Amino acid sequence: MRGRYTTKTWEGDPSLYAPARYRKPCHYQAFVPNPVADFNDPLPAELAGVVSDAEAAIRSLNDRGRPAGRPLARLLLRTESIASSRVEGLQADARSLARAEANADAGNMVGTVVGEVLANIDAMELAVEETSAARALTSEHLTDIHQSLMRTAPNARISGQVRTVQNWIGGNDYNPCGAAFVPPPPEDVGHLLLDLCDLANSEHLPPLVHAAVAHAQFETIHPFEDGNGRTGRALIHVVLRRRGLAPSYVPPISVVLAADKDRYIEGLTQFREGDTSAWLERFATAAAQAAALAERYLAEVIDLQQRWRECLRSHAEVRSDAAAWAVIDELPGHPVVTLPVATAVTGRSKSSTAVAIDQLAAAGVLLPLSTSKRNRAWEADGLLDLHML
Repeated sequence: MRGRYTTKTWEGDPSLYAPARYRKPCHYQAFVPNPVADFNDPLPAELAGVVSDAEAAIRSLNDRGRPAGRPLARLLLRTESIASSRVEGLQADARSLARAEANADAGNMVGTVVGEVLANIDAMELAVEETSAARALTSEHLTDIHQSLMRTAPNARISGQVRTVQNWIGGNDYNPCGAAFVPPPPEDVGHLLLDLCDLANSEHLPPLVHAAVAHAQFETIHPFEDGNGRTGRALIHVVLRRRGLAPSYVPPISVVLAADKDRYIEGLTQFREGDTSAWLERFATAAAQAAALAERYLAEVIDLQQRWRECLRSHAEVRSDAAAWAVIDELPGHPVVTLPVATAVTGRSKSSTAVAIDQLAAAGVLLPLSTSKRNRAWEADGLLDLHML
C-alpha cells in the first residue's frame, strides 16, 4: 500500500437537515499517501515495453501532425476537454459545444453544463500553453488551473481554493463515514502538494510514467472540494508537454478513460493500494490508444480541409493570398465561426474576412446557422460529424 490510513472523528451536527443516523458523530478512515517526489519503482520488462510503445505513439502523433499547426492542436485539446468533462458526468456533444462557444463569444448566455465544459477548455489551454512553460511547477499553478476550470460552476466560490475541509468519494452526502474513499485530511494536503510539485519538476522517470504517477497522486490527494478529476487530467498534459513528449498535440487520453470509467477508477485504486504496475500499464495502454485515434482523426480532418479547398476552387476563382484560404486553415480549431473570431484567428482585416466567409458560404464550406443580420455564425460543413471513436 502506498500510504497509510488514519482514523478521524466526524463531529455530529444535530441541526443538520438529514436522516438522524447522519447527524451523529462517527469515525472514518482517511488515506494519507506516501510522498512521490522520489518515486522510482522498477518497471518489469514487459511493462517497460508497453510504456516505450505508448511514448512512440505519442511522438508519432506529434511528428506527423506538427506541420498542420495550431488549429488542429486546438481541435484535439477541445476533444480532450469534452471527454474529461464526460468522465465527471458533464455531457456536451461537440456540435452543441461549438455553437454555445460562438454564442459566448457574442456575449450571450450559455447553459450551466456547457459553460462548465467551455471553462474546462480554457483550463486545458492554460495548463498546456502557459503552466507547462513555467520554469518550475508550483501549487499556485494548480490552483490557477482549478480557478479557470471552476469559474462558471454553480460552486464557483471554491475555485482556486485548496480545501480546508474533509472531502470524500461515494457513501452519502452528509459525512465521510462509509465512503468508498476518503482522501487525506486537510492538514496534510499542503505538504503533499509540495511533494507532488517536486515530482512534476523532476526528470528521473520516463515521461509517460511521470505523468501517470503525478495524475494518480493528485487524484489520491484530491486537494479541492470539487473539480479534482478535470484538474488532475490537465496535469497529465502539463507533464507530457514539460517533458517534451507532446510538444504540439495532446494525446486525448480522456477519450479512452471516459469510454471505460470503471477501469480507470480501478486503476487509480490499484496505484493507491500498491499495484503500480497495473495502473501504469492501464495508463500507457490508454495513451497509446488515444494517440492512434488522434492520428486517424487528424487525417480525416486534413482530408476534409482538402475537400473544402476543392469546393472553393470549383466555385470561383480565388486569389492564392485570399483570406478564404486562411479561414479554411483555422476552421478545425473553430468548427462554428463568427466574423469577429475569424478575423482574430486569421489576422486579416474585417472586410477581407467578411468576403472570405461569403465565398466559403457560397461554396458550401460554411453553413449559416441563422438568417439574422446580427451575431451571425457559420458551421464548418462535415467537421462536427467526424468523431474520435
